[in-house]
Amino acid sequence: MSTALLYALVGIGLFSLGLYALIVHAHLLRKILAINVMGSGVFLLLIALTKRSVTSFPDAVPHAMVITGIVVTVAATALALTLMVRVAIENRCAELSDQSEE
Repeated sequence: MSTALLYALVGIGLFSLGLYALIVHAHLLRKILAINVMGSGVFLLLIALTKRSVTSFPDAVPHAMVITGIVVTVAATALALTLMVRVAIENRCAELSDQSEE
């Protein structure tokens, strides 16, 4: 098993785990963490796909995409946490409820 295949499998596993947690949990902080785990899986998959063959050099474009993605993820996480705090203050609970108030 090559290193790239191992990274790809771990990336797919992380993405699947994050997707499961995103669907199952109602608490907003857990959903935010699940989205971050899914993003880490995508980053690992992109890193695994950079090396096209054994003799060639890795492609720099996916590396640049991962670095940009990390910066965007940090900013999006900060925004999501701010919104979660606002929802928690308004509703006195940081969970999504199934009941709709009419």
